[in-house]
Parts: sequence; C-alpha cells; structure tokens
Amino acid sequence: MLIWGSTWFAIEFQLGVVDPEASIVYRYFSAAGILFIWCKVKQLPLLFNRKSHGWFALMGLLMFCLNYIFAYRAQIHITSALSAIAFTSMLWMNIINSRLFFGTRIAPRIYLGAALGISGIFVLFGPQVAEVSFSDAVFFGSILAVTGALMASLGNIVSQAAQKESLPVVQSNAWSMLYGGLFTTVIALASGSEFGFDATPTYVVSLLYLSVFGSVIAFGAYLTLLGRIGAHRAGYATVMFPVVALILSMLFEGLSADFSIIAGFALVLSGNFLILTKSHKH
Repeated sequence: MLIWGSTWFAIEFQLGVVDPEASIVYRYFSAAGILFIWCKVKQLPLLFNRKSHGWFALMGLLMFCLNYIFAYRAQIHITSALSAIAFTSMLWMNIINSRLFFGTRIAPRIYLGAALGISGIFVLFGPQVAEVSFSDAVFFGSILAVTGALMASLGNIVSQAAQKESLPVVQSNAWSMLYGGLFTTVIALASGSEFGFDATPTYVVSLLYLSVFGSVIAFGAYLTLLGRIGAHRAGYATVMFPVVALILSMLFEGLSADFSIIAGFALVLSGNFLILTKSHKH
C-alpha cells in the first residue's frame, strides 16, 4: 500500500511527452524482465502448459494492459485525486465479482466496511473535488478511470482463479506482465501511438520506480494477499492507496491536517478494521 499510494504521483511524470501506451510497454517489459531474471537466479520453474498460459494471457490483458491504458489516459483529463476516487470503485466491483464468479458469501461487515471506506475517500478528497469544473473532459476522464478499475477487478478475479489452480504468484506475474506488454504493443501500433522516449531524469526515474516498486514488488505483495484473503477483502487496498498518497503529501508537501482529513482517515481506518478482521461466532 505504501508503494502504490505513491504511484499516482509517479504516473504524472510519465505523461506529456511519451504516449501513455508506450510508457506502459516500457514499464511492463522492464518489470517482466526483472521477474524472469529473478526466477532464473532462484531456479523457479518457468515452463507451464497451454492452459496456464491462457490464465497468464488473460491476466496480462486485463490487469497489465487495459487497466493501465485506461488509468494513464484518465489522468490526462482528470486530477490524481479524482482518479483515486474513481479507482476505489474497484472495492465494490471485487465484492460483486467474487460473488458472481466464486459464489463468495459476503458478510454484512464487509459491505459496511466498504461503505465506510468509500465515504472516507470522498470526505478526504471532497475539498479538492469541489474545486473541479465538471466539463466533458472531466466526465470522460472519470469514465476512463472507472473502466480501468473494472479491468483491474476482473484481473483480480483471474489471478485468484489462477492461484486456485496452484499457479505460483511470481512466475504468473512474470508471464502476465510479458503478455500485458505484448498486448499493449499491439494496441499502441494499431492506434498509431509513437514509441518515443523522454530521457529526462524525472521520466527515467519515475519509469524505474513504477517498474521495480510499483509493478514487481507491489503486485507481488498484493496478489499474494489476494490469494490468501480473497479479492472481496484485498480490494480494500484500493481505498488505502490514496490515503497513503495523502499522508505523503502531509509529510513532504506541508499539507495540513484539517477536519476533513481527520474525519476521512477515521472512516477509512474503521472500514479497514471491519473488512480485515474475522468475525467470531460463538
């Protein structure tokens, strides 16, 4: 959560000079390369059957291709605050998709925790959103962000299903990120995107950060958690990401803790407690 909370800010440095699809290709080819090298060093098996590669390809398409194309494109039109709010819809999507695809029984406290968390995000970012003029561009960007969240949620479901098939997380991520990079390359070429590169320190450093920390480490940790507690509960991490981003802003950018921030934190943490604690039946 600490890493992903900072990636919203890092993505801002990827936009402007290089086409979003090209930046995504660079990010996930780099991340896949790092994971394949890690697997070789640790002597982890990399050979899988056709069915397994079907899971990898589907997860790559949803989670490491379409999800990020929509997310990067959204932040061209809307602020990171609006993007963060839109992406928290993935929590509800995970709850619904877990019920639809796995028949997961959702405890009432999960719904209550989700409602508290989303409410907390709106309270936290309310002052920033109130200053936004809801033009057609902002509406379009918000739709892109929510669509990206839907792709990510479906990718979560695929990852959980793959782990139920005993497919290991590290190798699954390596292959899925490779497939995600390949799918994004095809989409980029078909849409006429140019594969330019920005050699400025801000672009290069943000790309490295997103590849290593925002992809290799963050997805490894998150998808492992997802396999253990299920998509319907792990999805609460999407609520915590913007909270972490706000905390970083308080620490390094001088943001003051006013009533909306304190109240928002209280709601988010209350929701987190309800979702991640197990009920005890007597």
